[in-house]
Amino acid sequence: MQNDMISISAISVGSNVFFSFALLTISVLVLLLLRRFLTLRATPAYLTIPVFLALALPASVVLLVPIDLASSSRDGGGPKAIWLPDRLILVSWRIAYWLIFVLTWVILPLLGEYVDSGYREPKGRIEYSLRSNARYQLIVLCCAVVGLIYISIQNGFEFTSIKALVMALAYVWGLVLAIYLMGHGLVSIPRTLFRNANASGRLRRIQACAPRLHDRLMDAITDLESLESQVSQLQRRKTGSALEFQEWIEDLAETSNTSEQRTALLEPSDPSSTIPAVITERYMADLTRRLQRARHQKARFIDEWDRLVLTAADLQAIINSSASKKLEFGHAPHRTTFLARQKVLTPYMRHHLYINVIPNVRLLFGAIFAAASVCVIWSELIKSLAPRLSVVTLSIVSYHHDPAPVGFGRQVTTSAWLLYMCWAALVGLNDAKVWGNRALVRRNTYGESACWYAGLVARLTVPIAYNFLTFLPMSVRENSTFYRFLGRFIDLTPLGKGFDYIFPIFILVPVCATLFNLYGRVKNICGFGLLEEEEEDLENNPSGYGIGGWREGRDLIERELTGLGSLTLSTRDRSPHPSSRIEEGTNAFSSSRTPRGEAIRPSRPPRGAAVASTVVAEEEDEDNFFQSFAHRVKNTFETASKPQWLQGDSFRLPRWMGSDSAEGNGGLARWFGGRPAPGGVRL
Repeated sequence: MQNDMISISAISVGSNVFFSFALLTISVLVLLLLRRFLTLRATPAYLTIPVFLALALPASVVLLVPIDLASSSRDGGGPKAIWLPDRLILVSWRIAYWLIFVLTWVILPLLGEYVDSGYREPKGRIEYSLRSNARYQLIVLCCAVVGLIYISIQNGFEFTSIKALVMALAYVWGLVLAIYLMGHGLVSIPRTLFRNANASGRLRRIQACAPRLHDRLMDAITDLESLESQVSQLQRRKTGSALEFQEWIEDLAETSNTSEQRTALLEPSDPSSTIPAVITERYMADLTRRLQRARHQKARFIDEWDRLVLTAADLQAIINSSASKKLEFGHAPHRTTFLARQKVLTPYMRHHLYINVIPNVRLLFGAIFAAASVCVIWSELIKSLAPRLSVVTLSIVSYHHDPAPVGFGRQVTTSAWLLYMCWAALVGLNDAKVWGNRALVRRNTYGESACWYAGLVARLTVPIAYNFLTFLPMSVRENSTFYRFLGRFIDLTPLGKGFDYIFPIFILVPVCATLFNLYGRVKNICGFGLLEEEEEDLENNPSGYGIGGWREGRDLIERELTGLGSLTLSTRDRSPHPSSRIEEGTNAFSSSRTPRGEAIRPSRPPRGAAVASTVVAEEEDEDNFFQSFAHRVKNTFETASKPQWLQGDSFRLPRWMGSDSAEGNGGLARWFGGRPAPGGVRL
């Protein structure tokens, strides 16, 4: 007996050491992730610490679930996996859950608006943050009151009911968002791997996306220079109310482009049309906020354009190497991938690596992830009817010993399933275009965007973890500490228990929408879309002729690589402005990168018109007689004038369905996370 106690104690010590080492590893990985998207030395601690916790705590949840299952299924014969005492697991769940709850519902929303306020003084920033979050918190409070009335009628009014209500409402909102995003990601992950295995098809899709991305970059440059023009006008005003904010104006001018080479298009003829006669603190804060958003919007599209151009160059080099059997990548200082920067491989070995090995590896992993996606979707559909038929359940729990304890191998399987489900949700989070102007930019992410993404990651992890727990049999689930901490409050009422089992069936909605590209059809019908598919332009215009075709994207990329374009990589100023501060821009790219006169996009041919002679000469060999005849017939119909009886006003959407803002703040977008106007609603 004494020997058994010593053995169990030794294994417990080993599990504690492993748990501590795993937490340390998670912390290091999160720091590396923050270093990739933020400049840690220039980012203040009040922003870095909450974002770090919002990423590290959800990662620890993925670690806690398999440890909890192994600890709660011990049979007295000695543990066969990583386990912890029940009290330590309960304390860990309490710390992780309530810290995540406070971060996602209070700290990160307030901190994001604090960084994005535009005010100079902390008092003004705090007041703006409270005003911006007041209406959103009021809506949440109204929902909480309705839920409290229901729970009080069902189980009586007491402190446990209030706690159950708070945890159940947070879980319901997180589960709704997680099911939608995860459903999209379960289709997007294997489909992306299958499509990227074909270099020519991937290059064609990138070329189809290039015109739209180039337009956005040009618009971002124009918007930024327009705002900097206002700053220049303010700087020249030496009388009146502007004197009160002279120091503020000088700070804005230091981080702006003060070049006098602006075109007459940007300089308004009447300064009073853009700048009010009386300068107020609210106007200065609004100008500062719009200026720093415009800087980071420009930095975002510069980063996306650079990656698109370099990826297209790499793919073109891979395709061209089929003749010579030798692969060499150009633009070595700007390489985007780790393999492309390696000099160990010979050109011949690199050719076979990218032509034969990497495509087959992508196809293999695509098949594996496709099977995993099918298993997850099947488990969501079947868990309430026949949980023993669930593939996820059978890979974790054995029914031979009613059920057998969870061993180390099954713990690894549990972590793998959880990681894949969370990865699918994060892929859907990255692909969804309902978050306004928020984006992750390498070493230059806006502080408000960092808070937003970190808050969503933290908000999604706990609902996904508990939803995964519902795949398991009732005996295993109810014995876990996670269920005793969270699950019993969700199952407190029949409505909550039914929602937990019925709602995940709706994962078929985002799965089918992504699988059959329903987003593109909704966008064509209603004028807006929740997702922007890369292949949408290619499917609508497979020939590539006309405005925004893949041929135009190919020309834009070639001009960029040869140095003839307006955004050449060789002249790119990628260094942050030395005088920028984290509160007023987070080291955005310098706005003096290209003069406006050189940033004008090359003119496009009119839709349906004849293509330029150089393009026609280049494509003569590619088109046979039937293809050329089809193109001519198509151009004939496209250039035909519309009958007079069809030339009336087009169908106009209602005002509440409109989306006129470039940042996604108009119409329905402000209900789905777009940056709201003062007093707007933000989910």
